[in-house]
Amino acid sequence: MHVRRLIIRRRALVSGVAVAATAAMVGPAGSTAAAVDHTKTQSKAKPTIVLVHGGFADASGWNGVIERLQHDGYKTIAPANPLRGIPTDAAYIASVLESIEGPIVLVGHSYGGAVITNAAAGNPKVKALVYVAAFAPDKGEQLGVLLNKYPGSLIGASVQGVPYPNPDGTTDTDLYLQADKFRAAFAADLPVSTTRLMQATQRLQAGVTQAQLDTMLVDNPRRYFSPAKP
Repeated sequence: MHVRRLIIRRRALVSGVAVAATAAMVGPAGSTAAAVDHTKTQSKAKPTIVLVHGGFADASGWNGVIERLQHDGYKTIAPANPLRGIPTDAAYIASVLESIEGPIVLVGHSYGGAVITNAAAGNPKVKALVYVAAFAPDKGEQLGVLLNKYPGSLIGASVQGVPYPNPDGTTDTDLYLQADKFRAAFAADLPVSTTRLMQATQRLQAGVTQAQLDTMLVDNPRRYFSPAKP
């Protein structure tokens, strides 16, 4: 899956996130008068924007987005996605969400989209999910199926496994993108100087089983935004 549009189209992304944030502030229509009075003060508070990165990356990929959102007065958090598989990653991000007061707009990039879908389950503070060049699974879909649904991705052919030992003596595998294939597979429209740094600092992603590829698939208020073409 190509994940190329994150950094160079930050302005379009910030606009999309801001629209979702505005929707979160306004809330649903058709409330009773009592409910309107009760939520009037809450609706004035800007939501916290939580940005979740995908595989082979870290939270620094959101730096330009964070700068603009903070400039516009939004509290913004970009936690480190553990990249240990959906059950672990979604539980971790869910714990971050629990620590936040007030409404939340939850944003995911690439693999982070599958993580936020699960992390938001059952949390009424999450008012919108925003998917940025991300997996946006519907109810009944599995991440493993989506990975193979559309041809053309260079990721599979660019990944290399690195085994590592566990404390109990067993062995697991981390995955990373090979240096000579990183830019073409992951961020071909960015400057070479940028992708060299990204490649050198990439976060290794856990090798996953089919069970870990499966999403738990929940019903959440999804709002989709595609970065506009420059």
